[in-house]
Amino acid sequence: MKKEVAVLFGAGSIGLAIVRRVAAGKHVVLADYSIENAEKAKITLENAGFECSTIQANLGCKEDILAVVEEAVKWGEVKNVINAAGVSPSQAPVEEILRVDMVGTSILMEEFGKVIAKGGSCVIISSQSGHRLPALTEEQNMALATSAPEDLMKLGFVQAITDTLKAYQYSKRCNVLKVSYEATRWGKRGATVNSISPGIIITPLANEELHGPRKDGYLKMIEASPAGRAGTPDEVGDLAEFLMSSRGRFISGTDILIDGGTTASYWYGDLQYLKATH
Repeated sequence: MKKEVAVLFGAGSIGLAIVRRVAAGKHVVLADYSIENAEKAKITLENAGFECSTIQANLGCKEDILAVVEEAVKWGEVKNVINAAGVSPSQAPVEEILRVDMVGTSILMEEFGKVIAKGGSCVIISSQSGHRLPALTEEQNMALATSAPEDLMKLGFVQAITDTLKAYQYSKRCNVLKVSYEATRWGKRGATVNSISPGIIITPLANEELHGPRKDGYLKMIEASPAGRAGTPDEVGDLAEFLMSSRGRFISGTDILIDGGTTASYWYGDLQYLKATH
């Protein structure tokens, strides 16, 4: 029997927090670079009453994204798409960050925008990091927003990126611009698409950093932020639930920062010292 479908790309803490809030009664497709990670998430969700299937998929590969679309429509109408996959500046070289975080996310929005059901919604997990990039020119914004995904890495200013942090920041800025660009197309199908830009959220990876060699810098940044603490996956999940619910239907094509005020402090407050390292 056909069901409504929720797709999660990247079965980590934030993605799972969102899925648990929006996917009750739906079939959940769990796509992850690591099939072991997806299977582990499947067991956890099934033990909580969700129906799931898994598929191994690399966000940096168009064929894999198309395979996830095919898997999703097999089960029924695609109502929710959550992209919480990606690689960080410390995990990958420049080209891979751009291929996965910039190009892959753009392809995902483009392809799921062809099959999303009426009343459907998509949330892209971006990052506060994209808000630390100075203002781009109007031409650069237009190019990142409107270029075909396969042409993004051909843009001159993108090809000039040599630093992994800059690659990540440009990718996340591109995510936000692509969400805005895609909103019109998704709207024609009666669906919404938005992005969320989290700050430091406590996940297993973040916990490693907070206990690793760079912990002092992270702790100082957290303590000096307006909130004075890190965030939790559940707080991101609550925001995503609102955007994907009937209460969020008038919101599309936008990005919401959920960072405890860290970005505001980075530009104008106690965290301005970080600009020297970014």
